Amino acid sequence: MSVTRQSGYSFRHCAPQARRAGTPVIIGDALAREADMDGTGHSGPGDAPYLVEVADRVFAYVQPDGGWFVNNTGFVAGERGCLAVDSCATERRTRAFLDAIAATGAPPVRILVNTHHHGDHTHGNHLFEPATIVAHEVTRERVISTTDAVRGSFPDVEWGQVPTTPPSLTFTDAITLYVDGLRAEVRYVGSPAHTTNDSFVWLPDQSVLFAGDLVFEGGTPFALTGSVAGSIRVLEQIRAMAPTTIVPGHGRVCGLETVDTALGYFRYVQDVARRGYAAGLSPLELARDTDLGPYADLRESERLAGNLHRAYAEVSGAAPGAAIDWQAATRDMNACRGGPLPLHKL
Repeated sequence: MSVTRQSGYSFRHCAPQARRAGTPVIIGDALAREADMDGTGHSGPGDAPYLVEVADRVFAYVQPDGGWFVNNTGFVAGERGCLAVDSCATERRTRAFLDAIAATGAPPVRILVNTHHHGDHTHGNHLFEPATIVAHEVTRERVISTTDAVRGSFPDVEWGQVPTTPPSLTFTDAITLYVDGLRAEVRYVGSPAHTTNDSFVWLPDQSVLFAGDLVFEGGTPFALTGSVAGSIRVLEQIRAMAPTTIVPGHGRVCGLETVDTALGYFRYVQDVARRGYAAGLSPLELARDTDLGPYADLRESERLAGNLHRAYAEVSGAAPGAAIDWQAATRDMNACRGGPLPLHKL
């Protein structure tokens, strides 16, 4: 699949060689500078955030390497305003995303959709004001109740000025938004999956899905704050929709092959969890003893420990999305990794 489809839309600051079909679009020198997010001095276009035009006037904003708290966003450009999907984890990253939108010559963002409450998708919300922020009603509740705790758990990250800014327009099942004549369907997935409040943004006429963290490309799928069984159900739903292009919450623009990988992984986790629970192993003991086989090359393999905490809860009869000890799960993930989770500093 070609991940870049060019149109007549204006890129005011793109070098001509960056606009060939099949190549990502690096927008402006400012984004190249953002490649040095950790202050290492080792920057380059391969590490910089970049835009991919996945359909006419529809852009994915991809942040390599897609690891912990390094998410993807995107936007749909209209004549008088844009619809954006998710903000970023820090002030600096969110400002870089807004700079990328402006560098295309697109108008300001009028509507921002949050796909779920996690901070890498919501911390930068305030930088989009006065845009209307749209999300599921539980997303609003969780942004209000969890944002300060998350930032406090990772004091070494330079979050910048990111005041808690919850969605101002909520829905329960679905809402349809329009950018000029382009239809964007924002749908709640119906039950816990990655979290208790996931939604996706579906562009039916373009067959493009902004999946949020329901889909990780190249990274280990994650259901600690949601449901392993629910993730399987939702991924099967996405597969039945048959989108041509998927913008995942993390990783490169992809297709259904990434959904198939996630389905296989979560089914494997379920099987491993049933056997480990019956044997009386702790999630950490089981994670350390598990051969990931075809999933061993996925990034953030330490998430297996967190996923097993969730799967154990489900095996024991807990409802999908029921509260579990996420701090204990985080400690186990740190133990599997051999050190703290690798959050980028900026």
